[in-house]
Amino acid sequence: SSIKKDCFLAPTAVEAWSPCSQGQFPITQNVTVVEGAIANMTCRVDYNDNTSLQWSNPAQQTLFFGDKKALRDHRIELVRASWQELTIRISDVGLSDEGQYTCSLFTMPVKTTKAFLTVLGVPGRPEITGFTKPAMEGDVITLTCTTSGSKPAANIRWFRNDKEVQGTTKVNATGKSFTVRSSLQFQVDRRDDGVAYTCSVEHVSLSNPYMTTEVLEVHYAPHLEITHSLIIPQEGQYLKLECVSKGNPIPEPVLWSKDGGELPDIERMIVEGRELTITTLNKTDNGTYRCEASNHLGTSSAEYILFVYDPNALGQHGPDHALIGGVVAVVVFITLCLIIVLGRYLARHKGTYLTHEAKGAEDAPDADTAIINAEGNHVHAEEKKEYFI
Repeated sequence: SSIKKDCFLAPTAVEAWSPCSQGQFPITQNVTVVEGAIANMTCRVDYNDNTSLQWSNPAQQTLFFGDKKALRDHRIELVRASWQELTIRISDVGLSDEGQYTCSLFTMPVKTTKAFLTVLGVPGRPEITGFTKPAMEGDVITLTCTTSGSKPAANIRWFRNDKEVQGTTKVNATGKSFTVRSSLQFQVDRRDDGVAYTCSVEHVSLSNPYMTTEVLEVHYAPHLEITHSLIIPQEGQYLKLECVSKGNPIPEPVLWSKDGGELPDIERMIVEGRELTITTLNKTDNGTYRCEASNHLGTSSAEYILFVYDPNALGQHGPDHALIGGVVAVVVFITLCLIIVLGRYLARHKGTYLTHEAKGAEDAPDADTAIINAEGNHVHAEEKKEYFI
């Protein structure tokens, strides 16, 4: 309470400062800005009796003393100067402006407070190198993504289409900023043809990552296969064969042949691009049809064996369902008969065994006599046993 009272006392000729200004320190805050932006540095005091405030840079050069500019730098301007506040503005902040700034209150003794200005270096747009256009299947290539000027060091991520893949990253310091490189090495195959490789740069100074994308072109040897329009070709029908080719560059032209020679009937065997259509099939069309195509990496071929069926032999109505049903019925009947015979056989042998044990007992007048007769038969049965040594 005594200090609060002293704060309202007017300074005397001998005492040029009050206990309030003597006991307090300036209030500052650390500032973080992106390179090229504006930094506002503010220093405040709660009580002040005409005591000046001063801002100094990391090199301890005075920037402003009260409202008086001390350093000739057109980027540094005064925003507000009073007995309780001194705010300055630094425009187009560079990495060299980063450091510890000092606000001083000129009491006896002088009170100082530090504020750290952090400048974030914005990474440059990434660039991808190492693309060979076109790449050849089987080649081993190394893609490198580079970004410079970041502070702190940027983070690089790789994507193969939408799936992330891992690269190898190296960070080099260049003055106060960093150059980051990430490399991705792999062996190229035909599955990489048309795949987009994306380098993404993430940094605290960016609201959205910087991205750059390259599409890989891969050349590979052709591969052919023949598709056909009919499962069971029959006389009188028309058949379409298509030579489906995969390769880069596209293998062409497609050449058709039959049994190692030219197509024998060009009026019925019509070639249009990759398709061969045979109209009005007959038995003379049976044989092996071959398509062949090539590019600068190689040649490929595919074959189709044609067998033309007689529709009369196949039947006009498809499979005979009545015949199939009859065969199934016979099989079921035979199975049931076997089950019945087996059951009767087992039942007969079981009954014979029981009757033999009870022989002589079934005609007894009472139960005691039946037991005696049964035991007697058992004894006789034991006597009739023959032993072979």
